[in-house]
Amino acid sequence: MTLSGKRIILTGAAGGIGYLVALLLAKKGAHLALVERNAPRLKEICEQINQSGGKAIAIEIDLTSEGAAEQVILATQQGLGGLDIVINNAGIMDFTLYERQPPERIAQVINVNLIAPMLLVRAALPQLLAQNSGRIVNIGSAFGSIGFAHFATYCASKFAIRGFSEALRRELVDSAVGVTYISPRATKTSLNDELTSQMHIETKTNLDDPDYVAGQIILAIERASPEYFIGQPESFFSRLNGMFPRLVDRGLLSNTRIARKYALLKK
Repeated sequence: MTLSGKRIILTGAAGGIGYLVALLLAKKGAHLALVERNAPRLKEICEQINQSGGKAIAIEIDLTSEGAAEQVILATQQGLGGLDIVINNAGIMDFTLYERQPPERIAQVINVNLIAPMLLVRAALPQLLAQNSGRIVNIGSAFGSIGFAHFATYCASKFAIRGFSEALRRELVDSAVGVTYISPRATKTSLNDELTSQMHIETKTNLDDPDYVAGQIILAIERASPEYFIGQPESFFSRLNGMFPRLVDRGLLSNTRIARKYALLKK
């Protein structure tokens, strides 16, 4: 898939990976509708892209608010003249004991990571189907294939977005609208607070640099891959977990106990 001239919605555009993806898309000649709640940072990114000869518009909105998805599609149509690709990248994460996670936070994680992307796709599909072209790109996680202790709600949201992507891809099989699910492993971003980072060090968790992950996301889109898993051996274990979950249970036991030690320190 050639990205030059493609009109793309990118959510979570001000985050570590989102920002880098936006810059790479702009270099490819894509026209961008960048979606984020952080208006000052979002406007800075758009100015950076536009001053470099690219094209980007800022859409400041809370994607979990009522009618947000429709507003994003309308703003994109008005600002870019249409839509070709939706990249659902926005996400939030907690590392915590599940029994300590407040109900309102559980709902927020599910809303941001799952409901908002699903509603944005629903709002975009009529246009993509009418023009008989386009692609939905959902950024998942290795946590969407393997359930990790103390990330229960985050894992639930990512397992769900993987299932949604798979089902939607099959539903759209007779159309020219494709669906790509991308699964990065743990990445060095601000989603990891100090305790989470310390836990990753002690468990020897592999952490990818955001620049590498952003480049892999672009590659997956250009290849129009149905599914794209980033990083080994996590990609292998993701598939192994689907066949032999009890084996993975045993393999993760030591790290699970280390993680609990850090989770107990969370306020």
